[in-house]
Amino acid sequence: MSTTRRARCRAAARIRVPLTTGAMAACLLAVMCMAWRVDAQTIQKSGGAFEVTSQLGRKLYAQPDDDAIIAARKKLATNPRDVSLVLALSQAQAGRRQYREAIATCTKGLGFAPGNADLYIERGHRELGLREFRAAERDLAHAASLDPEKLDAFYHLGLSHYFQGEFNSAAESFRKALALAKNDDSVIDCSNWLYVSLRRAGRGHEAGIILKRVGPDVKNTEPHLLFYLHLLRFYQGSLTEQAVLPRKPADANDTEAELSFDTVSYGVGNWHFYNNRDAKRAAELFHEVVGGNAWNAWGFVGSETELKRMAAPSTPQH
Repeated sequence: MSTTRRARCRAAARIRVPLTTGAMAACLLAVMCMAWRVDAQTIQKSGGAFEVTSQLGRKLYAQPDDDAIIAARKKLATNPRDVSLVLALSQAQAGRRQYREAIATCTKGLGFAPGNADLYIERGHRELGLREFRAAERDLAHAASLDPEKLDAFYHLGLSHYFQGEFNSAAESFRKALALAKNDDSVIDCSNWLYVSLRRAGRGHEAGIILKRVGPDVKNTEPHLLFYLHLLRFYQGSLTEQAVLPRKPADANDTEAELSFDTVSYGVGNWHFYNNRDAKRAAELFHEVVGGNAWNAWGFVGSETELKRMAAPSTPQH
């Protein structure tokens, strides 16, 4: 295959609609196995590919390939039209913050499986990490229309609205996600975001009802959801700010500790913000979060978004 044709086909793989024309479909099939690969040598040399410039002007980078990506890519090469293998590669890439690569992987999958809701959910999830909120909204809304029983579609759709400041729409999506919750972990996750969406939308009474539904018998099983459960207890008043806030990680490479710090610090800062208690304290917490490295954490994205809003002229919220 010529260099020019290969370049065109790689570009085609990033188109955000399914490839349906004969020429484009033929191009995709001709390079299918090759197209699942990222330029691994380039990533390894740089220590991680450039992914996106944050809303505050900071350049954010991926991490180089690991064994999970290499294994997922090899498996997919043996059966490039297996959607489960496409999703596995995308998730492995996302685990290394290779969000552009993960999005491209999903787009290629949608070329032969345009009606697959899971591929749209996965792509929308990664678009959120790249701060492409409107693109994520489109993908996630489409996923929800394809399969209205997908909790993840409504949950991430809620995030796309939330990060755009569309708090009423965010609450509607999170409420639908909560209605689909099958266990306490999902109840905790959805309740946290539904509560803060309602508070930011000025619907405090409805938010209070959500808190009442998270009784003392609600427990988490997934470790990272303990962060959200602690926040819900903080909102309820059973935990103080001092008790709920974790220490800032001493090790910049401790991803789990930073995830906890970012999640809770954003939640507490946001609480100060929507309660009109202490905007300075809120900004202080947000700044601490965005000084870290876990730029794909929702607490990081939220803190970055709030700081950008604080610096911008006042705009109406929806």
